[in-house]
Amino acid sequence: MKLLWKLSKEAVRYRALYVVAILSTLALTVVNLAAPKLLSAMTGIVSRGVDAEGLARIRRLTLILIVLYLLRIAFRFMSNYMAHKAAWYLVGDLRTKTYDKLERMHLGYFHDKQTGDLMSRVVNDTRDFELLYAHIIPETITHLVTFVGVLIVLLTINARLALITCAPIPFILVSGVIFSKKVRPYFRTSQKKMGELNAKLQDNLSGIHEIQSFGREEYETGRVDEKNFDHVRAMLKALKISAVFHPSVEFISSIGTILVVGMGGYLAYSEGLRVEDVVAFLLYLSLFYAPVTGLANLLEHMQQSMAGAERVMAILEAPCEIEDVPGAEDMGRAKGAIAFDDVSFSYIKGIPVLQGVSFKCEPGQMIALVGPTGVGKTTITQLISRFYEPTEGRILIDGKDIKNVTIDSLRRNISAVLQDTFLFNGTIAENISYARPDATLEDIKKAAEAANIDEEIEAMPQGYDTVTGERGVKLSGGQKQRIAIARAILRESPIIVLDEATASVDVETETQIRNAINGIAGKRTIVAIAHRLSTVRSADQILVIEEGRVTERGTHEELMALNGSYARMNRVQAGAETV
Repeated sequence: MKLLWKLSKEAVRYRALYVVAILSTLALTVVNLAAPKLLSAMTGIVSRGVDAEGLARIRRLTLILIVLYLLRIAFRFMSNYMAHKAAWYLVGDLRTKTYDKLERMHLGYFHDKQTGDLMSRVVNDTRDFELLYAHIIPETITHLVTFVGVLIVLLTINARLALITCAPIPFILVSGVIFSKKVRPYFRTSQKKMGELNAKLQDNLSGIHEIQSFGREEYETGRVDEKNFDHVRAMLKALKISAVFHPSVEFISSIGTILVVGMGGYLAYSEGLRVEDVVAFLLYLSLFYAPVTGLANLLEHMQQSMAGAERVMAILEAPCEIEDVPGAEDMGRAKGAIAFDDVSFSYIKGIPVLQGVSFKCEPGQMIALVGPTGVGKTTITQLISRFYEPTEGRILIDGKDIKNVTIDSLRRNISAVLQDTFLFNGTIAENISYARPDATLEDIKKAAEAANIDEEIEAMPQGYDTVTGERGVKLSGGQKQRIAIARAILRESPIIVLDEATASVDVETETQIRNAINGIAGKRTIVAIAHRLSTVRSADQILVIEEGRVTERGTHEELMALNGSYARMNRVQAGAETV
């Protein structure tokens, strides 16, 4: 019930559609209840002998029945369509809302999540809301109203026979409760297995090049087959319980029918129960047990939809962790001064990644972070953009603690070029202008020229309209890297983060990129991570990061004179280049 209450808050915006659907459902139920009464009356007229007056009554009743059946078509259409319309709009809203929530989650949330499973929650699990709101809830209302209405009618016909009719109901209710408790865990497991299957498919399709390169097609087919049939087996376990439950409900209902027929015959014999009353009772009997068996069937669908709803609500109710604090202000356009004040950070509690990091970078300066892999260099750049919160210490831009400014205004001032360059499946022009959609083609070309990629783009058959393919698969690593640099330059943010921006390029291209970086140096604050130390020799300040601490700092010349870790890394690289 708690989950249903939460879900009802999501559906309230479509209450007008639901009101129409529910009113149509109630009207449809009234029509369904009235029809047997008219048929019973017609049977009574026939059983007593048809005269002229009786024939006239039969004609009137026939016309009324035709009108009722036409109304039933209209009410059923309104009931079904309005409920489906509201439900599918709700599904669309929830898909967007779930995706939007995922988009705003802190990066740590995704560390133990699989993309395919999250996609399954957004696409597949939200679809179960349609089942809940277009079928389960409207049909439950219909069944309950029909059940109560028929019971009232039956009580007016013959109270004793009506009470006998109710005899199987407690047994059906008890079996329904048992069924619900037994079947939902299996449906929950089934939804989880479907998410795992989607995750595996997404993973394999993304890594299809590696699968084919290493000849692992048969192995991966086996793993997909395993995930596929894990889902099948989980679903079959749920359906096995359903296959026992539904026939049991039908059997219990049929016992009630047998009791009514037997007792009705006895009452007709002993107490002179009228033929039309017996016929009416038998006609209403099907209407009486149909809602009961219908509710039993809906229990299965409800458990399935609830299992999906739980997975969706788990996302919607997950804490974002990184949000604007009350009173956060828009920082406007920053000058670009960055300061770390005794910053420490851990991804996992008790395992420090950064320890007491402090440094300052003035507007327009270039600061370089160098050191072995896995010592926290990338973490520093992600903390600047507030993708994570420091465990201790403060990060300031232009003297303002970044916790006290809005996330949107903070990130507007920062452009990043990551080592693992991501391009969307669109044109080159669309990818470069992604962060600035209003940019003209001339602006895009200027940014491409600054990133030394313009000539290569112009040489392509479609030029700037060339489609990059998924993740930029149609381009070389160096081309993707320079397009990403052009994208960052076009945004004109006062702070640019370069995380191994020259990692995937040759020496000649590195020189071009270095010239591009030097071209914007002094105009923007640059935070650069590099393993190729030649890229950052001109930096205003170089920080050597080792085991999460700043162990050396200074210019290239100062650090070479220090003859420490930085000087040793330079000698190693120089030796490698001469080999």
